[in-house]
Amino acid sequence: MKNLKFQLALFMAIRTVFNSAYRMIYAFLPIFGRGLGVDIHSMSLALTTRAAVSSLGPFAASASDLRGRKFGMLFGLTLFSAGTALVVFFPTFPIFVLSLILATTGKYVFDPGMQAYLGDRVSYQQRGRVLAVTEFGWSLAFVLGIPLAGYLIARGGWMAPFQLFALLGLLSMLALFISLPTDRHEERSNHGLVKNFRSVFTFAPALAALGVSLFASTANEVVNVIFGVWLDDSIKNWVGPQGFAGVFKFLNYFKDTLGLDIALLILAAIVIGLSELSAEGLVARFVDKLGKPRAVALGLILNSLAALLLPVLGKTTSGALFGLFMFYISFEFALVSLIPMMTEIMPQTRATLMAFNVAALSLGRAAGALIAPYLYATGLLASGIAAVLFNLIALFFLGKFLREDKNG
Repeated sequence: MKNLKFQLALFMAIRTVFNSAYRMIYAFLPIFGRGLGVDIHSMSLALTTRAAVSSLGPFAASASDLRGRKFGMLFGLTLFSAGTALVVFFPTFPIFVLSLILATTGKYVFDPGMQAYLGDRVSYQQRGRVLAVTEFGWSLAFVLGIPLAGYLIARGGWMAPFQLFALLGLLSMLALFISLPTDRHEERSNHGLVKNFRSVFTFAPALAALGVSLFASTANEVVNVIFGVWLDDSIKNWVGPQGFAGVFKFLNYFKDTLGLDIALLILAAIVIGLSELSAEGLVARFVDKLGKPRAVALGLILNSLAALLLPVLGKTTSGALFGLFMFYISFEFALVSLIPMMTEIMPQTRATLMAFNVAALSLGRAAGALIAPYLYATGLLASGIAAVLFNLIALFFLGKFLREDKNG
């Protein structure tokens, strides 16, 4: 148990690095665009390309089923380190897109391997709490990683965070190589890639669960992509001439160096990160007792209500921040509750299914990123309604999963 606690802390730290690099692109999209000399539409296309191409991650992530969990995680870290280093040496837009693809694919290879590793070692009755601990790396990316990236950009330019993440990726590889035992994979390796893929695509409960991930992710992304623009429209005029005050006074540094828009995005990142941190804490505390499918349904329903309330809450500064808090805490609660449920559907090909889950989430983000600007052009209410519709489809697939799983 002592060794498992250390590994959980290591996994959480590594995922904080992965997710900080992943999430900073949203927060500092205009800055990266200006640094590369491209407009916001080109950057949006880069995000769509990243999500679409990285959805092919199952082809690489299945290495955790075929070659062992440790090999899969190290392979993911190798891709991440190469991706973040690449743009430092070749700072052009095409290389930037390639860098995003490599780094994100690395994340999508590492995560399933890690989840499968823990799924092999922790009982289903306790797995929700354990996996929720690793998910703290997602929220800490916003609470710690985004402000740090903003500070580095202010001091060293738009490429500075990539330099740090490349170094941290290499250090993470070393720490993981030393601390994790070499797992035996002989029992899993005889299945083969094609057989593993076929087993996923022919198992109805697995397909239904993937449908939940796909449409819940799309619902989140139609708001996630435009939250920075919305905050700019909603809060910008409420910051007085003296800047931020009280506990937010530190944001004046970013306001003075990077501009008000970026300071507001960092504020939003902290609020969103705290909401997700709260959600992950709630999942760790309650999901195993509440039941994984029931927790997923509760999160999706609350997320739909929050999406509809965003236009109303956005009329005041505190309301806008509270609306974002509720939207992200509910989505994160649903998503983190879904992960332990997914790990038990196909134990023999656990890493492959978790990789397909990541691919489904990625495709959902790609679809959401593609339609989000067009929805927001007609108003935030359209984005909220679209999020509700996608969540309803996700709930339909959740019900289908429960029926198929019961019949199976």
